Amino acid sequence: MLLAAIGLSVLSYHGIGKEDTFSAAKIERGLDLSGGVDIVYEADQEFVSESEMDAAISLLQGRMDWNGWTEAEVAKEGSKRIRVQIPGVENAEEAIEKIGQTGQLSFVDSTGKVLLTGDMVATAEKQVGSADENSPSMPYVALEFNEEGTKLFAEATEANMGKVIHIVMDEEIISSPVVQTVITDGQAMITGQFSGEDAEDLASLIRAGSLPFDLNVLQMKNVGARLGADALSGGIRAGLIGVALVLIFMVIKYKLLGFAADWALIIYIGLDLVLLSLFHVTLTLPGIAGLVLSAGMAVDANIVIFERIKEELVSGNTLRVSIKNGFKRATPAIWDGNVTTLIAAVVLFFLGSGTVKGFATTLMIGIFLSMFTALFVTRVLVNGLMQAGVHNPKYYGLRLK
Repeated sequence: MLLAAIGLSVLSYHGIGKEDTFSAAKIERGLDLSGGVDIVYEADQEFVSESEMDAAISLLQGRMDWNGWTEAEVAKEGSKRIRVQIPGVENAEEAIEKIGQTGQLSFVDSTGKVLLTGDMVATAEKQVGSADENSPSMPYVALEFNEEGTKLFAEATEANMGKVIHIVMDEEIISSPVVQTVITDGQAMITGQFSGEDAEDLASLIRAGSLPFDLNVLQMKNVGARLGADALSGGIRAGLIGVALVLIFMVIKYKLLGFAADWALIIYIGLDLVLLSLFHVTLTLPGIAGLVLSAGMAVDANIVIFERIKEELVSGNTLRVSIKNGFKRATPAIWDGNVTTLIAAVVLFFLGSGTVKGFATTLMIGIFLSMFTALFVTRVLVNGLMQAGVHNPKYYGLRLK
């Protein structure tokens, strides 16, 4: 059985090379399973528009991505609050320092006049080089302005020839270059005693942009993973027992058809774990519920097919015709049931937030896989049994009088 062998290999597979790309152990776990930091921010202004909240959420999510917290979640709460959850992070104060900064960049002349601001920066990247031939190579941040910024920066350098323009980040001067020529190409450098990491952090903060308002921390807490870990271990144990009982029931009830369904379910579980790891899906407790639900749907689809096959056998059709007609008759019902569930999952994904999205994500992946294993893998396995010479209807769950 080629597909059976594939099922075993998928379950026992632990990755490719050193990166362990497809290992089940590499599946990212949410805050409720792995612990981490939970922070609630509130905008420091009386009225906040919908567009400002969307911009703030987008910028905060970008900052977390640039800090390597790709599994973190940012969600709106009410009209002025934003909840940030970062799994796997232990120091809440350090997280706040990294993601809660306003990151307001400005170029100021010697009199304190703001010449242009950070929202006019198109790109910011860490580079290594020297300002002139006599200087050693050092990390610096290369800036490129947008069209408006390019125009204003050209005017600023022309008006301040031979003078200092201070580059200020969050009211702190980080560089004070002397203007020696008019810069019309919209490019500038932030130099200083930067390490490579410092230059990259500064570039990341500038790329993330300036928040449209200041944020006040309303709530900050470290979330322990013990409850989630206990729930996860208990869930895995219950899942293994449940799967074992289903495998036994299918063999007893449907004989060889049940045997084929068992291998299809094993392959389904293996592929599900692979996709969760491959697409870096963050697994939460509701997400586990989505996995269990979709696994039940995979078994249910096989039961629908097998009952149709048994009906065909009872009608006196040959085994080959019964299998063909059974799959044909069951397919519309399977499609209808899965598509309606998929619609509900899509609505939950786009309208929900946080753990609700986790449930919807695992459910959607499970729906596609359950249809694939039921309509393709099970068909291949059942036809393989028939071609192997097993034609007695009693081996396919039919009770002979």
